[in-house]
Amino acid sequence: MSRSRLPSFGTVAIAVLTLGSAAGAASAQEGAHGYGAAQSGGFSLGVGGVVGVKPKYEGSDEYEAFGFPIVFPKFGGNDLEGRVKVRGADDVRFKLFEAGGFEVGPLAGYAFGRDEDDGDLLRGLGDVDDGFVVGAYAGYHLGPVLFDVSYHQIVSGNDDGYQIRFGAEVERYFSPSLRGVARVGTTFADDNYTDSYFGITRAQSLRSAANLSAYEADSGIKDVHVELGLTWDVTERWQLKGSARYGRLVGDAADSPIVESEDQFSALIGASYRFDFQR
Repeated sequence: MSRSRLPSFGTVAIAVLTLGSAAGAASAQEGAHGYGAAQSGGFSLGVGGVVGVKPKYEGSDEYEAFGFPIVFPKFGGNDLEGRVKVRGADDVRFKLFEAGGFEVGPLAGYAFGRDEDDGDLLRGLGDVDDGFVVGAYAGYHLGPVLFDVSYHQIVSGNDDGYQIRFGAEVERYFSPSLRGVARVGTTFADDNYTDSYFGITRAQSLRSAANLSAYEADSGIKDVHVELGLTWDVTERWQLKGSARYGRLVGDAADSPIVESEDQFSALIGASYRFDFQR
């Protein structure tokens, strides 16, 4: 059964960014780069889209394209975009509070499942449903480095597992309109997650077209990764963003019989445009 991947996360992205505007109106970050300033007492709306490429499933050596829309509202001097970070389809973060170098906030997103026809090794194993993701994150700025940890809980579909991600990043401005980010991190996954995405039950083994043996994947560190990103404020209204990520599966995830490649690459590119409206 084929899944409709574009509209699913697009709906989540719009909901997260739009609902976050209420909190943004209460405590907004002034002068955020890359979104411009709305007229006092006015309303601005940044709209655009993101397209990317990623493995067909975790462990696949084949790739597929995906995309989703983005919406950043701004009321008066309150800039929501300055508080939102889109790290991936399952990781849209809203910075709710910051003080003394600390920042915390909720996150939401969409986890892509997989179809059994996404790869030869999956045939007969059944599908893993897509699912909504909710969670939270916390970060601390130590000099130029941001250290953070985030919790990602899948709350729909047939997988109820969670992941905890640890990372560190450095942002650098090359010019007033061009900045880059370098990030390293690792991911812990619980038993439910690893069982769903890397395990093979006895029943699945009997149905496996590739005659795969049963395999139990325990909780633990499932990957290490590095990311690079660029943001270019082309004009006061136009902005371009791009990022690339390399991840390496490790532990029980890497040893799973369904893994075709431990090396996992992905990339995103997006563009947005700001519309101003006067009250």
